[in-house]
Amino acid sequence: MTNKEDFFLREAIKISKESMENKGGPFGAVIVKGKKIISKASNSVTLDNDPTAHAEINAIRKAAKKLKTFDLSGCEIYTSCEPCPMCLSAIYWAHIDRIYFGNTKQDAKKIGFDDSFIYDEINLPYKKRKIFTKQILRKEAIKVFKRWEDIEDKIQY
Repeated sequence: MTNKEDFFLREAIKISKESMENKGGPFGAVIVKGKKIISKASNSVTLDNDPTAHAEINAIRKAAKKLKTFDLSGCEIYTSCEPCPMCLSAIYWAHIDRIYFGNTKQDAKKIGFDDSFIYDEINLPYKKRKIFTKQILRKEAIKVFKRWEDIEDKIQY
């Protein structure tokens, strides 16, 4: 790791500590473009009553707003812990180039943040999932997708 990477990861760790001290979750994230911090965020799930308010998601939202784009290509994310499945997906959707993290998902599991059940559920057939899942009205829903396919000037993301 270079000094630049150490610096930004230490910033994410600092944010995670501050978040915990302020009654938030012990997670922090920093998004960087070049050598400049674009956004910083902590976990605010309990503070905002928002189950999606993980540090990485909050940082992505702030960076996209600041850069006025949903495409964060050219950016890197530094996060105090290995991203959960939701955050990892968001990082991919945002087209972030690199991920650097401190704690592992096993470290998170040891303190009560276990996401392994989500990885397990994704691969199960719908009928075997813990949350009832059933596909309905596909013939109606697919019509919208077909209309989307035909739009020539759509913005792909």
